[in-house]
Amino acid sequence: MRVIAKSRLRRFWDSNPQYRDAKKQMTEWYNFCAAAKWNSPHKLKADLRNASILKNNRVVFNICGNKYRIVVLMDYTRRGMLIRFVGTHEQYDKIGDIEHI
Repeated sequence: MRVIAKSRLRRFWDSNPQYRDAKKQMTEWYNFCAAAKWNSPHKLKADLRNASILKNNRVVFNICGNKYRIVVLMDYTRRGMLIRFVGTHEQYDKIGDIEHI
């Protein structure tokens, strides 16, 4: 999968010293997704059982034991993922309409 954009992850873990613990797992997540060949939500879910498949092609990934969340917009046909949100679980909970971010 083409994951757009790693810089968004980097900005997150560099934005606050408290978020530095996310760097290793977010990098591993990025590399895993970049190597994946998902063509459907079912294939993604088979590989990553803790991912939450939402409406509007959104997928939520839990990072660092659910301490952080990454929300992506999936395009299975083009094999692409656009990172729409990176943040703490608390920040995620404040999003009003996750399916349209």
